[in-house]
Amino acid sequence: MKKFETIVVERTGPTLVLTLDRPHRRNAISLGMMSELIEAVHAAESDSESRTIVITGTPDYFSAGADLTEAIEIRSATDGARYFGRWHALNAALESSSKPVIAAVEGFFMTGGLELALACDLRVAGEGSTFAITSARIGTVAGAGGTQRLPRLVGIANALDILFSAEPIDAAKALRIGLINRLTEKGGALDAAKAMGEVYAQRAPLSLAYVKRAVHRGMQMDLASAIEFETFLVTTIYGTRDKQEGISAFLEKRRPAFEGA
Repeated sequence: MKKFETIVVERTGPTLVLTLDRPHRRNAISLGMMSELIEAVHAAESDSESRTIVITGTPDYFSAGADLTEAIEIRSATDGARYFGRWHALNAALESSSKPVIAAVEGFFMTGGLELALACDLRVAGEGSTFAITSARIGTVAGAGGTQRLPRLVGIANALDILFSAEPIDAAKALRIGLINRLTEKGGALDAAKAMGEVYAQRAPLSLAYVKRAVHRGMQMDLASAIEFETFLVTTIYGTRDKQEGISAFLEKRRPAFEGA
């Protein structure tokens, strides 16, 4: 595995774990970290052994948010477009990856860190985790997709409550409103995410990739267009070897041997 300066990359079974590693800044997300995450996610596309990507932090915190020593240097619309363009590229890399991407969260998980996790497919958190978008405290607006992905996930009223108050919510409320998918005991988020990866590794890779594309793209369309898009993807996958293998294995009562083709 390539060594990076701001993240640690390791594979555990079928799961590729990307650990945020800027402890001196409480994992504040810098431009350098964004670039390294993008590179690692793109590299995973050609790694057939890695079937799920998990992004995690330390046992005490996921991320304090964006690195404000960089954000304070944004003084013009041009600066802002360049800076937030990197955020958008990172989030797009996560959403467009053919593999499931899970955020495994412990401790606090603030603004840019939460926005990063919102671009993941799923979120698992340990007891005691807290979640916030604190932009209103410093006179800004969440600019890495927080105002758009959050309401799509938890609903408009819940999103506005979080954005207006700029106060943390606890893990129980995060689970109740749909901000996280699973809640574990404290310290158990990463293991739970890896267990999910073990399950996903038994499924057809192309099925997961197409499901992910259908959901993410379809949610941006009207229903009729989304159904048409779904039909296109379904008819495409029905021509794959994995589809033949999957149905044959079911009929023959054996475990399928998927190839991702």
